[in-house]
Amino acid sequence: MFMVAKDEEASPMGILFLVVLIDMLGFTIVIPFLTYFIQDLASAEGIVDIGKRDLWVGVIISCYSLAQFIFTPILGSLSDVHGRRPIIILGLISNSIFFIVFGLSESISMAIIARFLAGAGNGNIAVARAYIGDISDPSMISRRMGMIGAAFGLGFMIGPFIGGVLSNPSSGIGGVFATSFWINHPYLLPCMFSSVLSLISLTLAITRLPESLPPESRKITTGTPLKKIGDMFTNILKVMKLPNISTLIFANFLFMVGFSMMHGTFILFTAMDTETGGLGFSEMQNGWIFAFIGLLGVIVQGGLIGKLTDRFSMKGLMVFGTVLCGLGIASLPYVPSEVSWLVFVSSGALAIGNALYSPTQSSLLTFETNNAGYELGSVMGAQEGYGALARIIGPLLAAYIWSLTVEGVGLWTYHTCFRVAGVVFVLAVLLQFKIKYSTDSQGNVLANQ
Repeated sequence: MFMVAKDEEASPMGILFLVVLIDMLGFTIVIPFLTYFIQDLASAEGIVDIGKRDLWVGVIISCYSLAQFIFTPILGSLSDVHGRRPIIILGLISNSIFFIVFGLSESISMAIIARFLAGAGNGNIAVARAYIGDISDPSMISRRMGMIGAAFGLGFMIGPFIGGVLSNPSSGIGGVFATSFWINHPYLLPCMFSSVLSLISLTLAITRLPESLPPESRKITTGTPLKKIGDMFTNILKVMKLPNISTLIFANFLFMVGFSMMHGTFILFTAMDTETGGLGFSEMQNGWIFAFIGLLGVIVQGGLIGKLTDRFSMKGLMVFGTVLCGLGIASLPYVPSEVSWLVFVSSGALAIGNALYSPTQSSLLTFETNNAGYELGSVMGAQEGYGALARIIGPLLAAYIWSLTVEGVGLWTYHTCFRVAGVVFVLAVLLQFKIKYSTDSQGNVLANQ
């Protein structure tokens, strides 16, 4: 395997860390203000019905994930042919451009195009992982993949905070930003911030990132892009025929659907006027909440999960994490505006639940796959594929339910989409209880198997 010199190893890993961090910033920095932005664009286009207006929030969140789902296998196959470095650079160029385009959007269609193309470029996270595989000894891969995981956590923690603080700078910051330009483009500044970071990483990638895949190791051809997408679906369907493995993956799919349902509707609820049952939060307040969620995730996954798995079984932690996350999401719309700080309780539950669930489910899936003798790459690829589909379906489903019920009465109110998410988590738990494991929580084969 091709290896870079030891004195160059720190440079590629540092740049790859920045690439993944900026990709995550591109996804999370819009969280605090996207709902307000799209509502403003829809209102400017004459969409006065609240349900129809808010439906576009879910559409734009989902189009980003849809682009990642489509382009991740395409960019991965192109990197096998042309090398990792040009594809990583291409993704950074895409980020630099389409962050700005999104911030300047003056119509819903322009916002959709900008977010879709940004998501397409952010499919290069898989290429960054492949780069690590190219330059690392087997003993180093786990630690270096952990660095990429840390970039995910850090991006989710600081992205929403930056997005909230830099939103609407004409009133939030003032000074040089108190002009008509920033009043007319209240969400451009956080997008510019992301674009500048992306340009810095782009410069480093061009000047200091060596190619990890030498010409003799590249593939001559990997088929057409459509074939790659077809191969991905073929692998997903094949893996879903495997006993136990398919149940674990489908339970994860349900978890991800329920979790992603709150990506758009969380702020649709917190941004509602207190007179109509919401919390009346601003972009900055929502940024603080999501930074809190990210911080708890980093603490649990970065410092506590090892100690917890030493004391408790992974199966128990996975189930408990699913229940806790579901309770956190389902309870969100019941936070009264008079004690709005209770939103941190619900947010903390969903954050801790997700942080307990994700590593334990992935570990159990790895153990079961290895014990059964299946190909781990195919199984993990199928799980990623289903996860991507869940991130497309979840926001769309939640926004659709919200659009039908936001002005409803009785059982059909803005609470409904959060209740539905709770039901999805219940289904995920029931599936988890059906699994007959062949390994214990350390991956050892059970004696009765």
